[in-house]
Amino acid sequence: MITRALSIILASFFSAIFAFAPIAPSWAASEFQSTTLGETTSIAPAHSTGLIAQAAPHTSFVASAVNRIGLAVVRIDTERTITRQPDPFFNDPFFRRFFGDNMMPQGPYEERLQGQGSGFIVNADGTILTNAHVVEGADRVTVILKDGRRLEGTVLGVDEVTDLAVVKVRGGGLPVAPLGDSDQVQVGDWAIAVGNPFGLDNTVTLGIVSTLNRSSALAGIPDKRLDFIQTDAAINPGNSGGPLLNEIGEVIGINTAIRANAAGIGFAIPINKAKEVMPILARGEKVTHPYLGVQIATLTPDLAKQNNSDPNSTVMLPEVAGILVVGVVPNSPAATAGIRRGDVITQIDGQSLTDAEALQNLVDRSGIGKTLRVTIRRGNATQQLSVRTAELENRS
Repeated sequence: MITRALSIILASFFSAIFAFAPIAPSWAASEFQSTTLGETTSIAPAHSTGLIAQAAPHTSFVASAVNRIGLAVVRIDTERTITRQPDPFFNDPFFRRFFGDNMMPQGPYEERLQGQGSGFIVNADGTILTNAHVVEGADRVTVILKDGRRLEGTVLGVDEVTDLAVVKVRGGGLPVAPLGDSDQVQVGDWAIAVGNPFGLDNTVTLGIVSTLNRSSALAGIPDKRLDFIQTDAAINPGNSGGPLLNEIGEVIGINTAIRANAAGIGFAIPINKAKEVMPILARGEKVTHPYLGVQIATLTPDLAKQNNSDPNSTVMLPEVAGILVVGVVPNSPAATAGIRRGDVITQIDGQSLTDAEALQNLVDRSGIGKTLRVTIRRGNATQQLSVRTAELENRS
């Protein structure tokens, strides 16, 4: 009887122990058995077999992205020769008396200028994408790879309007930068800039995409036709032409410009724009850009009222939404058609327009030699004019 009672007490004691014992979590290093398809496998903690468990080394997404593209980013050194005229100061008799005629330039003289920028390889055959302002006018282009190789570069094509250029080096099996889709980029996405600022090769900076479709005019570069990706990733002289990456190491833009009077404001050309222009430049062909010959700004009724209420205003504007003609280029298609400063463009080919960028984009898509029906407001009158687009010539 005593023995049976003792057995019951002990059974209850051990049942209580097992009932309140903590269950080991799934990640705990305890030995357990796993049964799969009728087979039983014993899995033991590393220490039970004499092995040492090691955690995988930590790699940030930035490091992974840079490692994916790093070898394809290059430094571009340029040299060009320019002709200068002697400073009139050198012709001053007083100056010549002290330094002698032999020390003074006697006429135009040549000077060699050196420049530097960045780029990235887009084809294993040695095709490189960079900015036009990096290589434009260069007599010699040297491409320096991350592994130290120095290759002679040939400029295949330059487009000043989009600030894009294609350079070619001889070589095979070169590392290639993966290109992304800039149309999928969103404000707030990670942005990683890679390049060679101030000659500091292989520099990486991190930020976010601050905004999209920032017009070149608002960015302070009115002679370009671009809608930039704006970023706060640090971009400095020497970064021009280098890639702007997303978080997985794909190129979403080409670092191009900064605001000199601001910090944390940089601009990159969307990679999809470069995809359009690059094949044309690689073939050595000219990129054509249609134009009307007007300087424009977005006008709202409120802005027109402010202008009209100013006693110092030189022109009265119709208080409508449209695109104000700020200036007309002489001998341009707009001038020939009779468009004047102060006119407000409200429609093109029957399509209402209230934004200057929309007008620019429409003209870009129209092609060369296309006749556009332009509706304008001039004072209280509405007129229709026909404007035939012409080709915008590069300054170079």
